[in-house]
Amino acid sequence: MIKFVVAALWICAATVGAVVFSFQSSVETPASAEKPAPMLGGLDYVKTEIISVPVLHDNQINGYFLGRFVYTAEPGKLAKLSVPADTLLVDQVYSYLYGNPQIDFSKIKSVDLDALRSGVRDSINARIGEPIIQEVLVEQVDFLTKTEIRDNSLRRRTKPADAAPAKSSGTSHEPEAKPAAH
Repeated sequence: MIKFVVAALWICAATVGAVVFSFQSSVETPASAEKPAPMLGGLDYVKTEIISVPVLHDNQINGYFLGRFVYTAEPGKLAKLSVPADTLLVDQVYSYLYGNPQIDFSKIKSVDLDALRSGVRDSINARIGEPIIQEVLVEQVDFLTKTEIRDNSLRRRTKPADAAPAKSSGTSHEPEAKPAAH
């Protein structure tokens, strides 16, 4: 019986010793702590809502630029702004796209996303007068032409045949809805 008690105490001591050793070895020592890289820590990542900008060419709307961006900035500098940073970003995206008519989203191969990102970042920092925005990241970019938008709108208006409501055998006097002719 004494052997079992000694064995149980030895197992408990070995387990406690292993747990203490693992906790002590997992704690970082100040000597080995390194400064985090600029893209790994210390910055806030703020996501914007979808930004919709009409694209004009020859005084006509050709389509709509749709984009969602993420920008990185130091939290202390963001807190000092009197205008929300996402509002500044949306305004600068509009200003950048209207101020650079050479950007043609209908020709997707000619769009330089690096120039778009750096141009928006530089214009925000120039407007504020201090480098607050570190990076502008593109989460989503789309371009919809007017015909694509019109086609999507027409598809939403027409109901598929299998989604039509079932006819009731009651005495309803309402006429059946017919799809609009195109």
